[in-house]
Amino acid sequence: MITPSPTRPSSRRTGPTPSSAAKERAMRDYKLSIEYKHLKQNCPGGIYLVPSFDDIRHFHGAIFVRRGIFMNGIFKFTLICPPMYNDVGSHPVIRFTSYIYNPHVHPDTGEVDLKSAFPEWDPSRHFLVTALTYVKRIFYVKDYEGLSDEERLRLPNQEAFRLFQSDHDGYRRRVLECVKESQKSVYLNEPGCTMKITKEDSKHDAMRAMMKERFCGGDYDASNEGDASGKVTQEDMLDIIERIVLDDESRG
Repeated sequence: MITPSPTRPSSRRTGPTPSSAAKERAMRDYKLSIEYKHLKQNCPGGIYLVPSFDDIRHFHGAIFVRRGIFMNGIFKFTLICPPMYNDVGSHPVIRFTSYIYNPHVHPDTGEVDLKSAFPEWDPSRHFLVTALTYVKRIFYVKDYEGLSDEERLRLPNQEAFRLFQSDHDGYRRRVLECVKESQKSVYLNEPGCTMKITKEDSKHDAMRAMMKERFCGGDYDASNEGDASGKVTQEDMLDIIERIVLDDESRG
């Protein structure tokens, strides 16, 4: 007769089962990372966005305005996605850290009027690129004929709106002031900001000269530099950076 052997307890240890809240948060974070990956290929021209070091829902950005009355302005901002982002009605929050005189930007907080522009945020139709496209658009507004009286009253900077309507030359002067201010403060970076703009120094000049000599010179041969297709490889760039660092150390 065959006697079944006693069941032995499993020696494999199992960790705690993630709670439903933790799973939901992980799924939301995953969806946000997919959005950011898509954004890297589809971000509106002139806008740059970089995630913070310690929070996937906190981004630092800048917009370089290339035409219109805000032309040559360089305006920095933060974009924060609330914990329930990806839900209906859960808007991202965009605040400019640079001073901006614009009817769509709150004069005290710097917050953009996304909730007025998108009263019902729908994650099936609205994404980070939607918010950033709107941010770019507010710098090129030519008139407010398409807004109802109620929508006009919701504009966060009523003073700027009234000046825009009544004294366009005066409005342009105020805009020019904030453009000049943005240029003066472009190298001032908030603590913890991952979107840092720094002044060029000798290293930048040296790198530019080496790249021009190596990749654009008259004697440049694609079969000898980079890969066979003439593309600049990662190894090429690392080699140039290493040469600059070594040269800088030898001078020091």
